[in-house]
Amino acid sequence: MSNKIYVFDTTLRDGAQGENVSFTVKDKLHIIEKFNDIGIDYIEVGFPASNPKDIEIFEILKNKKFKNSKIVAFGRTKYKSTDAKDDDNINTLIECKADAICIFGKSSAFHAEKVIETSLENNLEMIFESVSYLKKHSPEVIFDGEHFFDGFRENPDYAIKTLKASEKGGADFIVLCDTNGGTLPSDMSKIVEIVKKELKTPIGIHVHNDCGCAVANSIIAVNKGATMVQGTINGYGERTGNADLCQIIPNLEIKMKMKCLQDDKLKDLTSLSRFIAEIANQIPSGHQPFVGSSAFAHKAGMHVSGVSKYSTAFEHVSPELVGNSRRILISELSGKKSIILKAKEFGINLEDEKKTVSDILEKILSLEHHGYQFEAADASFELLVRDITETKKEYFKLESFRILNEKKENGEILSEATVKIHVNAERIIETAEGVGPVNALDKALRKALTKFYPGLEKIILTDFKVRVLDEKKGTGAIVRVLIESTDGEKSWGTIGVSENIIEASWEALSDSIVYGLNHIEK
Repeated sequence: MSNKIYVFDTTLRDGAQGENVSFTVKDKLHIIEKFNDIGIDYIEVGFPASNPKDIEIFEILKNKKFKNSKIVAFGRTKYKSTDAKDDDNINTLIECKADAICIFGKSSAFHAEKVIETSLENNLEMIFESVSYLKKHSPEVIFDGEHFFDGFRENPDYAIKTLKASEKGGADFIVLCDTNGGTLPSDMSKIVEIVKKELKTPIGIHVHNDCGCAVANSIIAVNKGATMVQGTINGYGERTGNADLCQIIPNLEIKMKMKCLQDDKLKDLTSLSRFIAEIANQIPSGHQPFVGSSAFAHKAGMHVSGVSKYSTAFEHVSPELVGNSRRILISELSGKKSIILKAKEFGINLEDEKKTVSDILEKILSLEHHGYQFEAADASFELLVRDITETKKEYFKLESFRILNEKKENGEILSEATVKIHVNAERIIETAEGVGPVNALDKALRKALTKFYPGLEKIILTDFKVRVLDEKKGTGAIVRVLIESTDGEKSWGTIGVSENIIEASWEALSDSIVYGLNHIEK
């Protein structure tokens, strides 16, 4: 088996078919640059015959060459009653001047007869003629056998014939597609092994995730001889998505010693995953293997103790290999070792401070009993530790705050907040208006503090979440507020809990500002 596995990314085409995923032409160009940098071999940019946006981007990319990546135009085989040379779709693919062309054809007898409504023989001719005609005008043609695995289960002889028709036409790669995503790993292994014996042309694999086996099936196919893997970043795609390249690539490179990306670029995988999520306006999955924020997060005390001695005790690979990082989570499940390790991250050594560690753990247990949760609020935990260890700097002292809400005749609702604080020996009173009570409170506090701490202007609130903890108490329920902030380089989370949503918001808000100032002023 070759040590090189060709990575064929279809995020910009198949991934964009996922619900709530869309890319502009500018988005696609940014993503292509990222893919080229990390070393994706094939970038399937789009389906030029389907929409003006894809026509535009292929026009921009025409004759442009990338160092590490090939630009791919995607389309279908010729229409059932049209010659390939007269088929508009086929000719549009040729006019793109892409580095490679990938076309799909029906590898299922059912789809040939019932969906596109043609004879089995004509379907074979459509595949052969399309591939052979494209090969005269393109340096590389890839054939995707659509619904191949379903077609193999229905009529294995015919499914193989469709692949051989593309081989006869001169296809450079023949890709087996599990279009409905329903193939189990045991069947994948047997079928790919059979196909590999039937064809001389290199084969690839394209799997959807409808039964949750896309990554496993892709890896099995490689193990059985596939040398091209098609998939998307973060598994974006129609229905339940495509095979996730952010899982496939590290498994192949780290576990199977296959070469997928450019040398030393695997460490950029986590940042690529998050970049694509941001561009696609999707919330990254914290539990995504390898690249998720929780992929190397440890919460249970025994796990933390083990991983502090030997990282392999509770980690299957080193997080640094994929550009991720280890996280120690603090919760009621934490042991003393967790607290010591977490405190060490922000420069406080508690190794010989047994009583202090016990006090911190006791405080955490008490607070979590009342609704606090420090897993997403590392900054609030750090401030708690600094408070107990008397290393917390007091940037201001609250005297009081007041919030007024006014609904006007035109329906507009206005919030006004007044804060009274003390900075050193000076008493400050400031008022500000906002689109809501928390926004107004944030503005008033910043207005009061900025002249003392100009660095505060760098701190921006990026997320605000409210969760009701005991809904049955109605308007008297306890709420948990989580705020995420950033200074442009570092992000942090803070928490507040109260029966009063404004008080909970103030706690999270003031923690956010104190933590940010502490790090900006270092």
